[in-house]
Formats: sequence, C-alpha cells, structure tokens
Amino acid sequence: MRILLSTVLALSTAAAATAGPVSFSSGWQEQRLSLFSSNDYSFGQNLNMVSDGSVSIAWTRVPQGDWGANGASWSWTVSESVPATSLAQKGGDDRNISLYFVFVPEAVAPSLQGANIRSLLGNSDVRIIQYAFGGNHARGQVIPSPYGPSGQGVTIALRQAGTGSFNENVDLAADYARAFGGQKGALVGLAVSGDSDDTNSVIRAALGNLTLR
Repeated sequence: MRILLSTVLALSTAAAATAGPVSFSSGWQEQRLSLFSSNDYSFGQNLNMVSDGSVSIAWTRVPQGDWGANGASWSWTVSESVPATSLAQKGGDDRNISLYFVFVPEAVAPSLQGANIRSLLGNSDVRIIQYAFGGNHARGQVIPSPYGPSGQGVTIALRQAGTGSFNENVDLAADYARAFGGQKGALVGLAVSGDSDDTNSVIRAALGNLTLR
C-alpha cells in the first residue's frame, strides 16, 4: 500500500518519547493515509495493532537527548498475517508490521523541531529506514522505497510474512551506512505501521520493549 514517504516525514512534529526505553503509553498519535482506511491501535505497555484491509501509521517524536542513538532493540509478535508480497512493488506491498526510524543531519535537526507536515514534504535532508516483518525477502535485504523521492527511504527486511514472536537488535549506524552511505545524523522520529489493504487481509500484531541506545 501507499505508505507515502512524504507522510512519514511528519514524524518530527509529534509528542516526545521517553529517553532510553521508549514508552508506548503516551506521546503516540495515529496518522491516517486515507479518509476511509485506518488501523486500530491500542497503547500501553506495548503497542497493539489490528489492520483489517487498511493502513495507517502511529508516530512519535524522539527527544533531543536520544538523537544520537546508534542502535535499537525491540520485540514483536504477529498472530495473524498478510500473505507474502514484494516490498519493492508500488502497490501490493502489504506487510504485517514495520518500525520506522527517521533521520536528518545533525546541523538541520534543531531547525526542524517545530516543523509542520507541509514544511517537511519533499525535504531532501530526510532519510528513513523501515524495518519490516512481512514480505518475501531474505533477512537483511535492503529494498529501496518505491514511494517518494528516490534515495530517501529504504526497507530492511527482518522477518518474512507469517506468525510468531521475535526479538530484534539492529545497528542503526551500520544500516544507515549500508542504505545511504555516510553517517546517520540525528534520529528525530519513530513510527509503527501495519499494511493490509492491497491483499484485503487481517493483521494482528504487537510491538514492545523498544529501546534506543
């Protein structure tokens, strides 16, 4: 589905997350991508999500004290899954659950703290890594986003479509260098999404224990 890069850029306008371990009990908001399509999120100790032929994102802002995070870990569970799809395909690229990390150069980050969605659209400084549970790709494969300006977003496959519970531990700095080259800059936003509209299927998933380091 059309999880548009330009929409995800709005992450840096959200409420603050908790330093270190990221809280799901406050500071998260849903961003619809369609007037007629929305996932159901519940926030607490974990972020729980049901996606029934729908798509949307839940997002939060990373506080300045965590802009320098170089790694992250989390756990996620899928109890009902979309079919396997190609995440390189524009349209038809449903996936169970994705975790987004939004970066800008350190010198630019302070000027974007109060930015609204319009001012961020098409910002050439923004880079997004999306880690995905879904699709039909090998673990660790870097997939250029088929949406938005070329070179601004990638998906990194972690788990293929299916069910189960897993712990993840990623090196944000190394993955950024693989995806875009150079240093990652400031981590200013986080988002979680589920995407089931193209396959008209149902996702039941949860994400928790998210920690930046």
